[in-house]
Amino acid sequence: MNEDTHIVSSFDRDLEQIQAHIMKMGGLVEQAIIDASQSLIQRDEELSEQVREKDAAIDALEELINEEAARVIALRSPTAIDLRIILAVIKISGNLERIGDYSKNMAKRNSVLVQMPPIEGSRRALGRMAKEVQMMLKDALDAYIQRDVELAREILERDHEIDQMYNALFREFLTFMMEDPRHITPCMHLHFIAKNTERMGDHVTAIAEQVVYLVTGSMPEDNRPKVEIAKTLDDASNS
Repeated sequence: MNEDTHIVSSFDRDLEQIQAHIMKMGGLVEQAIIDASQSLIQRDEELSEQVREKDAAIDALEELINEEAARVIALRSPTAIDLRIILAVIKISGNLERIGDYSKNMAKRNSVLVQMPPIEGSRRALGRMAKEVQMMLKDALDAYIQRDVELAREILERDHEIDQMYNALFREFLTFMMEDPRHITPCMHLHFIAKNTERMGDHVTAIAEQVVYLVTGSMPEDNRPKVEIAKTLDDASNS
């Protein structure tokens, strides 16, 4: 084996290792969404605490991916296409870390909500929204591994469904708050969970965009159907 072949082989191994970290991180984030959602539906404080504790592993993987990506760039002098892969990986890991944070925040708020009377129907509606985000994330990671541009573009289209779910929940929480002042505090917490879930969808969309960029060399045009996002409950109460 000559020196050039050895360098290429070493680079491929490095890249495979980084991409293995991405998939491990993606699996942890998917599970965080599932567990945070279940803890909310079942009013399970113990499961909420597990989500919060496991977030450290997600953060550690992002740090590891960034360190290894920086080392590969410094030592391997990657070609343009290889550099594109590395930059996409860095951005994908950043988006995964943010989704993990939002899952942790959902778990934190559930620890407060379990002390309050439940708001009828809201937890399962939030669970359905979180499930859709989790499935979008699974598909986005599959699109990344398979370099599937069509699947990535489909995910971009699906994000507007998350926005519509958020808007429906926003109106529902506002109605509950207007009907009974005792609902104000739990509805505020539930609203922030809904908003965080909507933002998870935005980060999944950003991962899908990176897949399109990775395969085509350009970011997708933003010609998706627009959904106007409802105000926050703070804004609504002051208007």
